[in-house]
Amino acid sequence: MSIGSRTRTIVVIVVAALVVIGFGVAFGVPPLLRSLGLHADYQGQRYLLQDGRALIIATNHDQLGDGGRETGVFLSELTAPYYEFVAGRMPVDIASIEGGEIPIDPSSFNWFIRSPYDERFLDDPVLQAKVEDSLPIAELDFTDYDVVFLAGGWGAAYDLGTSELLGRKVSEAYAAGAVVGGVCHGLLGLLQATDEDGDPLVEGRRITAVTDKQIEELDITFTPQHPERELRAAGSDFQSSTAFRDFFASHVEVDGRLVSGQNQNDGPEVANRMMQVAGGSRR
Repeated sequence: MSIGSRTRTIVVIVVAALVVIGFGVAFGVPPLLRSLGLHADYQGQRYLLQDGRALIIATNHDQLGDGGRETGVFLSELTAPYYEFVAGRMPVDIASIEGGEIPIDPSSFNWFIRSPYDERFLDDPVLQAKVEDSLPIAELDFTDYDVVFLAGGWGAAYDLGTSELLGRKVSEAYAAGAVVGGVCHGLLGLLQATDEDGDPLVEGRRITAVTDKQIEELDITFTPQHPERELRAAGSDFQSSTAFRDFFASHVEVDGRLVSGQNQNDGPEVANRMMQVAGGSRR
């Protein structure tokens, strides 16, 4: 074999090896991450709430820090509950603090992070339109809804927990009998809410949300509010689970009509537990 032929053969072998490795990474990493807990397939009971209505609320804040990188809602924290509620036969409205476009954290679209719910979103012009032109909470009567879900993402650390209007409307929904809940940073939206007696809604209640440990592990400690810190300070009975990295942990708490999930992995279960508490039937 000539030197030229030998070189071409080596090149072909190297290219083939790189292709095999590339396919292995592309198709092997997402299942590996799911097996570790990231967006693991939901195996729990699912529910129908055919006569119910659902509202999902997300952030309008699109930057981390002052002129920092882009952020917003972490996509699966909106898409997972949305599609679970739709499967539960409910109409679902999408709202935000100010209305209009809900920014999506770009990291949500990373191929190794995207959930099946996110993939569905990318081919769903109906939900895309709802996210691009969300309803302003000021124009909604929250008592029209049976479940009110607060989506998280880093953007929520800037506006959900400080909105007195959101707190008042969540309080009205809860007083009217709605099931209230959410995941991750979305639970900051409960800080301004009160129960039927005018006491802080989270005071003395079992609740979970993204942990201080996860925030430290991701090195995003500069946002104005941190869910575990704020919810503990508000008097909640804060609960959580841990993993070698809390990004892979999962934890759901149900305390009466208050349902909460620790992070992005818990959207499907929280949505179904909310439908269950609201009187849904098994499906």
